[in-house]
Amino acid sequence: MRSLVKNGYQPVTSAIEEGSERRWSFTDKLFLGLTPREYLRQALKNPFNWILGAIFAVGFPLILYRFIFGLGAVTHSSNDYPWGLFLGFGLFVMVPLSASGFLLGTTVELFGRKDFKPIERLALLNGLMGYFFAVVYLLVDLGQPWRLPYPMVVAWGTAAVLFLVGWHVATYLTVQMMEVSEAFFEWAHWPMAKRFIKRITIGLTIAGIILSTLHQGALGALFTYAPTKVHPLWYSQEFLWIFFFVSSIFAGLCMVILVSTVVKKTMAWRCSEEWLAKLDSQTLGLAKGASMALITYFVIKIIGVAHDNEWAYIGTGWGQWFMFELFAGVLLPLVTLSYGIRFQRVGLVRFGAFIAVAGIVINRLNTAIITFNWNLYQEIPHLFEVVISVTLFAVYITTYRFILYRLPIVYAWKAVPVEVMERVTEVGRVPGVIGQPTGAFSEAKVPD
Repeated sequence: MRSLVKNGYQPVTSAIEEGSERRWSFTDKLFLGLTPREYLRQALKNPFNWILGAIFAVGFPLILYRFIFGLGAVTHSSNDYPWGLFLGFGLFVMVPLSASGFLLGTTVELFGRKDFKPIERLALLNGLMGYFFAVVYLLVDLGQPWRLPYPMVVAWGTAAVLFLVGWHVATYLTVQMMEVSEAFFEWAHWPMAKRFIKRITIGLTIAGIILSTLHQGALGALFTYAPTKVHPLWYSQEFLWIFFFVSSIFAGLCMVILVSTVVKKTMAWRCSEEWLAKLDSQTLGLAKGASMALITYFVIKIIGVAHDNEWAYIGTGWGQWFMFELFAGVLLPLVTLSYGIRFQRVGLVRFGAFIAVAGIVINRLNTAIITFNWNLYQEIPHLFEVVISVTLFAVYITTYRFILYRLPIVYAWKAVPVEVMERVTEVGRVPGVIGQPTGAFSEAKVPD
């Protein structure tokens, strides 16, 4: 796509074609102003798409195999290890990395920090995508997704923490869909629906705060079901829910920094100049919030060990692994972010955010899988389980990119006056013409 932009191609950024009064059709907007054939040619020239295709070619049959022959065919699940990567990574990792939605929504809509407005939609989308695919991983683990309404509305297990988590995720996912729908309504040119969403933005933001903060902690409370299974250095009856909640704050903020960096490097052609110009200052601002959450998390982790008097475990092999997680996954990104903020080193801040994200991944895997049944035996994930987990993450990346290419998340949708929209006609496509129905940019000029 970048080569097309250099040759004069303009992606769709408003309801009508730029420089004329022809209205883009839904198909034109879906294919970014290209014909399906032209869009396919561009997709096939992208080597990353071939990597995704190879992953899908191996992973999709395995997903089908899982649903035909059951969970035992693709995992080592047992009574000792009831969950593996589908929950250990898909749920316990994806959820904290998706906390950016309620964090940036609160910052912009409630605290009035309009300077973070350009990156708010990316944070909301990150939250929506993370929660949605956490549910996808969960359904692959549970199987029989058509029975999902049963525990939700038929047989309520109100005494179960997982029932609480399930309803929190379901309702919060609905809230996030409504928050992101504002961008979709702009893209689809549904002004009345957009105005409705804007009227209830404050309510949606408050609902997001309540739901997200509750279930981030509830995920930690879920482990109180197994007080003798999780290693004492990762388990604390009183503090585990606080660990999960506070860590989700820096995880969500650092994930936005990481995603925005990838967007800037790989799809700058789709970003508006304003979004790119303000990205560095917003990155530093997000890093300040993340660093405060990191120091808070570090302190309460030490307090948790002291409160439970688990110092004796520090000298063991598990204790060394715990200290590695704490120093490499918390202190190192804290120092890196602080130094980058102090000296305005945006690149260093982005590197620190990457370390913080890696640290939260290690922490959640430690709690849910690695230190689970630490005094029995170490469970090694099944090869098929790894392949399916990678496949679902590849679908996550593909869907993320598909939405960013189209919806006004990292660019501004140009408003069109009502009187202009009333007199425009839908654009008439000319075969072999890219983004210009007048034939000004013909297929012969498309770079190979």
